[in-house]
Amino acid sequence: MVEQLVESWQGEARRPQFTPAPSIAALRGLLREQHWDAVLHCLNHVACTPATTLKTLRDQSLDTPLIIVAEPDNQRAATKALRAGAHDVVFLDRLGHLAFAVEREIREAGHRADHRAALEMLHDSEARFRALASNLPGLVFNLQRETTGKYRFLYVSEGSMRLLGVKQHELRGAAQRFFDTLFADDRKPLLDALTESAHTGNALIWEGRLESGERWIDMRSLPHRNDEGTVLWTGIATDITKTKHTEAALRESRAQLAALSFHLETAKEEERERIARDIHDELGSILVRLKIEAALLASKLPSNLSPKAHSIEKLLDQAMGTASRVARQLRPGILKEFGLAAAIECQAEDFGHSTGITCRAQCDDGIDLDSNTSLALFRIVQEALTNVAKHAHASLVVVRLKRENGNITIEIRDNGRGIAERDMDKPKSFGLRGIRERVQSLNGGFHIATAEQGGALLLLKVPLRHGDDTLPAEYEEVIQQNLF
Repeated sequence: MVEQLVESWQGEARRPQFTPAPSIAALRGLLREQHWDAVLHCLNHVACTPATTLKTLRDQSLDTPLIIVAEPDNQRAATKALRAGAHDVVFLDRLGHLAFAVEREIREAGHRADHRAALEMLHDSEARFRALASNLPGLVFNLQRETTGKYRFLYVSEGSMRLLGVKQHELRGAAQRFFDTLFADDRKPLLDALTESAHTGNALIWEGRLESGERWIDMRSLPHRNDEGTVLWTGIATDITKTKHTEAALRESRAQLAALSFHLETAKEEERERIARDIHDELGSILVRLKIEAALLASKLPSNLSPKAHSIEKLLDQAMGTASRVARQLRPGILKEFGLAAAIECQAEDFGHSTGITCRAQCDDGIDLDSNTSLALFRIVQEALTNVAKHAHASLVVVRLKRENGNITIEIRDNGRGIAERDMDKPKSFGLRGIRERVQSLNGGFHIATAEQGGALLLLKVPLRHGDDTLPAEYEEVIQQNLF
């Protein structure tokens, strides 16, 4: 038979090696020794049947093609072998087809092996994904929106029970079960967010409460639109209750710190007012009396001592000016009597005298603010000018106080070395931080930029409680040009 098979081989490839197996034991041994491309079973083989050969291959988990070689008059047995699992039949009167049958079955066996490998990789990938999804601290989902607007979960991880208290199959069966677990007031915002994400293609980012109102979840997902018009979100929902509680505690802590800061500032201002009053009333009156006494004494001294007396009077004048200036810096009475605009103009004048830096101020008239807001804005201007004197190396400072679109705006410009936003992050930038905190306490905004002529620009805006008209833009431009 082997010689007959070799002689009849008509394939394009080189002739194969045929090895006879006279018994099932011999077949088992050959299968264990090496890999074989195909097994040819002759139906007239008395030692074994096709079923026995198939069982031997299956016992060793082999997918080697089994081809039956049969006599032309033995078609019934050949058909039975095919039904049992044989891959093909070649009759002895057509052995010329054997090579093509073998080559075809070898290719098919390779395809089956590739298919099994792909299935194994798919199963491994699914197993890894399910293991990852089950260990994530949340719910992994595939949510699909139909063209009719209805929603359906294609996949839900095991985290649904931990997060929502709803089983996976319940969510896959009816997506409404998910929406029912949400707090009533938060359902519509989620539906609106899904609609917006579906229409724009933007990521879905939503936070909301569960039905109890005490627990929070966060949903994040990217939409994918299919050709049929459906939209699929693949994402994760996580429990952010602890984060929300931490944020609430942080807000409460910040509120308490703000209240403490306000209390300390109030106490500081009260102490400043007391010291300023003592300087003005007590020290001022003492200096005035000394001035009067010095003048009387100078009128009675001999002429050779008059220059000394006048020198003492000048020193007393300087002391009175210094006392007055210190009192104004501690608590400017002009702020209470004449308002913020007059106080800023007076501060600019004092700053120019004390530092030698030219300081110009332009303030709109008729700005009526409550005492706390006026004092806070005055302290901001005071602190900004102090920073200019210490760090800017400027020769000119401009302060502008104006009404603008329902806000009070203060601009402070200089022609010094400039300042950047990152300077706010320096460990000892207490002055700038103090300005920002004061502005935030007034529900305002604070910005640092580079001025047009170089140097720094500090811009702050706070709401004006009593609305005023805004100055025309042309008039404002003229003011800025005149100041600089």
